Amino acid sequence: MTIEKHARTFTLLTLLSRAFGLLRESVQYAVFGMGPVMDNFALAFQIPNLFRRLFGEGALTASFVPVYARLERDDPAAARRFAGLLLSLLTVFLAGLTLVVELVLAACPAETAGGSLTLRLTAVMLPYMPLVCLVAVMGAILGVHARFGPSAFSPVILNVGIIGASLLAWAVPGHGDDSGSSRIGWVAMGVLLSGIVQFVWMARGLRGLGLRPALRLGSERAPLVETLRSGLPMLLGLGVFQLNILMDGFIASYASNVGDTFLGFVYPLKPGSNAVMNAATRLYEFPLGVFGISVATVMFPLLSRQADDRQAFMHSLRRGVRLVAFIGLPASAGLMLVAQPLVSTLLQFGKVTAEDAQRVTQVLVAFAPAVAAYSGIHLLGRAFYALGDRMTPMWIGVGMVGLNFLLNVTLIWTPLNLTGLAWSTTICAFIQVILLARRLQRRLGPLVDGVVWKSLAKTLLGTAVMGLAAFLVDQTLPRGPGKWAEAGRLATMTVAGAATMLLVARRLHMPEWRWALGMADAEPGAVEPGS
Repeated sequence: MTIEKHARTFTLLTLLSRAFGLLRESVQYAVFGMGPVMDNFALAFQIPNLFRRLFGEGALTASFVPVYARLERDDPAAARRFAGLLLSLLTVFLAGLTLVVELVLAACPAETAGGSLTLRLTAVMLPYMPLVCLVAVMGAILGVHARFGPSAFSPVILNVGIIGASLLAWAVPGHGDDSGSSRIGWVAMGVLLSGIVQFVWMARGLRGLGLRPALRLGSERAPLVETLRSGLPMLLGLGVFQLNILMDGFIASYASNVGDTFLGFVYPLKPGSNAVMNAATRLYEFPLGVFGISVATVMFPLLSRQADDRQAFMHSLRRGVRLVAFIGLPASAGLMLVAQPLVSTLLQFGKVTAEDAQRVTQVLVAFAPAVAAYSGIHLLGRAFYALGDRMTPMWIGVGMVGLNFLLNVTLIWTPLNLTGLAWSTTICAFIQVILLARRLQRRLGPLVDGVVWKSLAKTLLGTAVMGLAAFLVDQTLPRGPGKWAEAGRLATMTVAGAATMLLVARRLHMPEWRWALGMADAEPGAVEPGS
């Protein structure tokens, strides 16, 4: 099966997952609102996600996949033994780490009600961390075997669990607790139970591969050492990066967890800011996760296998750049155009007020351009990892973390206020993708050759025409009150924009539209004539 067909499968399942994710956000905010309680929950949920991105989807997976792919090609039995050993060691390590952090949380004093709630929610959801990390590594193993379905569907389980727990919290009497602080614990328990189900689901997907738990080192010592040695620089870089994300959450939720003053000055962000940021992040991550990350995830094993074949590697990478740009640029532009009806349709329910929706819209518009940039970052970062270079992305990432933090703590005190956090993310994303591309080009030669430039020019033209079509449709639609009117406006603009982009791509004879739909016109490892 070609890379485009794998990407299509992964994208469709990820689309299902992200759709449930949006429903999850709608239900959660409708039940709890965008106030301090959701500030606390969003910050607490970032803790297990931090470790997931470090050990599950980040450094460990990126260093493991090339080694496992090589072993699977040369000695499948050794590959199975290596995978079983890694999963066993990771289980022991993460279980111990969870116990230590739980003890630290139990000893931490909380001087405010918000801080106390955050600590309690973190303690409940922390055991989700080892479960989801193992789920991510199991997904990487299946990815090497071109089985992307189980890992792409796994987040649906989490989303369904949170939706069910939120509805249960809504149904349970609050006994005078209008904020929901006494009922948000139901959602934390839903996260933990969902993690258990996800683990069982992925373990079933591994059946038939012959993996066996093992804690004794034998011939697997060499690939294990190689994995850990190559993963350590990435772990350092990702650790700083994830700490920065956690600090962003703390900056946004400072008023809810600490107070409304900072060093004697009135803090510029009001309670509920982290909830607003979290909602906007989920919306802009929808096209990023469905398209950009899907392409990069599916390409990583292929690039790892082609690392020793420069011609095939560059062909696949350039093809990936064209596909990511063809999807990412229109997605960014379209998200900016439909931000207001999107937020109104999906989030303005229950306790979410019109003011809340307006704040989310403003932040989403600032985040939207980052979809294209982050799609490129994921692809180019995996290209470095496939080549065995972990240091270059790490140092670039560390630099962007520092810049992002400085912009964050500066821009929130300007008229940008909360949107300053989003604009900081977007600015740093574009700088990062440019630096990655320049360094990769120095190593491999022209990444953006004449064919890629031509493709990018056509994509930009198509994006401009698509944006104009969506804008004109929006201006001609009759404005009416009510949720259905906003939903109709969103659907009409989306269909008009997508149809226009597809029409322009076909008129300009762009093969990227076929790749995006999984209709490959050549094997990705072969050089196409004239491409």
